[in-house]
Amino acid sequence: MSGRAMAETVQLIISVVVCQLAGAIGGLFTAPAIPTWYASLRKPSFTPPGWVFGPVWVTLYVMMGVAAWLVWRKGLDDPQVRIALVVFVVQLLLNASWSVVFFGQRSPMGGLLVIGLLWIAILLTIIAFAKLSSAAALLLVPYILWVSFASVLNGAIVRLNP
Repeated sequence: MSGRAMAETVQLIISVVVCQLAGAIGGLFTAPAIPTWYASLRKPSFTPPGWVFGPVWVTLYVMMGVAAWLVWRKGLDDPQVRIALVVFVVQLLLNASWSVVFFGQRSPMGGLLVIGLLWIAILLTIIAFAKLSSAAALLLVPYILWVSFASVLNGAIVRLNP
């Protein structure tokens, strides 16, 4: 394997691991609340079964990592790459923050605010990535669709649990 190929492989691994770590941080706040506080909430009829969330998020985090890598490999010397990756990191921080606020602080209304900001940050990330890699932007489409659904679910939980 050439030096460049090795460097790109390391970048890919770092990108995916960082995204998975964001999910793991969120999981630290989510897991303890699921059988207790979250179980006590009224939820809408369209709430997916609990087992769906893990595989969906693991897949989305892998796709996010690959998308970030596709942009990163264009080179950090490009200002557009740096800006796109900063926007990506902001959305990743908002992603982890949602779990902290919704589950950790037990605040569906706070979660709704964070997920709204997250949705905007994902859209900005898609726009920034599209300027550099259409594949990277397309890899984030399932993510924004899932977060759109999660936003509706979060909003319904706020409405059902005044």
